[in-house]
Amino acid sequence: MPINRCNLPAVILGSVTFQRHPTDLLLDGVAELHADLFRRLDLVGDSAERAAAFRDYVAVHFCLDQLEEAGLTDASQQRAKANWMRALRGWSFDSDGREGAVLKGWVESRFGLLPRFHREPLRDFVGPAYRRYQEMRAAGISGTNALEGQLDLLYAYCQYEFRRNAPARPTIELYRGINRIGDHEVLAGDGRRQIVLFNNLASFTRSRERAGEFGDYILATQVPSAKIFFHYGLLPGVLKGEDEYLVVGGAYAVTIKTL
Repeated sequence: MPINRCNLPAVILGSVTFQRHPTDLLLDGVAELHADLFRRLDLVGDSAERAAAFRDYVAVHFCLDQLEEAGLTDASQQRAKANWMRALRGWSFDSDGREGAVLKGWVESRFGLLPRFHREPLRDFVGPAYRRYQEMRAAGISGTNALEGQLDLLYAYCQYEFRRNAPARPTIELYRGINRIGDHEVLAGDGRRQIVLFNNLASFTRSRERAGEFGDYILATQVPSAKIFFHYGLLPGVLKGEDEYLVVGGAYAVTIKTL
């Protein structure tokens, strides 16, 4: 997209050049709006205590435990409990469901990267498939208390933890199990080295063995930590199972490996 809510345009942050030369990605206004949270986190040495402080802050700031203070009405009761945690858990059950549409829509809005797949390929951005995705996204946001604002803060917290714990490690090797490289959008390459355009939000794993459970081949790639939206170890108990990392998409240089 020509505009986004980030410090770099989509044409740069979605490119292989960014993968090879990453830098911090900052969402407009998030650090300033939530400066008090990050000042508090600076004073906490234990990561588990920081995670608890983050959860408490989000609950209070977005009135997640007192939704009537945020304007909850009888008409909006059906979506009263939709929040950042349910969005992530919904993704883990079905990335092409309503919560998946919300998360892909958040990436589209914040980073300017259009989704490439939601239940079916998305190529015509005025066509019926894209409209259906937009309808699911709108239904997922409706009746929530600034759900996309909650996701902004979640991403900012993830990045804070990366900068604090591993400031010298700009990329992390992640894996994705596949059966056929032809099922992906290959932009260039030959043999085992390819450039692949991933969906605007995609799941990877830190474990090569776990990736092998999802296909006959493994895509290995260096993912900039700046493009990791969430991972299983950030807030214990939210994502379970596949050592999952949720990665902002775009073009990536990958290596195809056998099991």
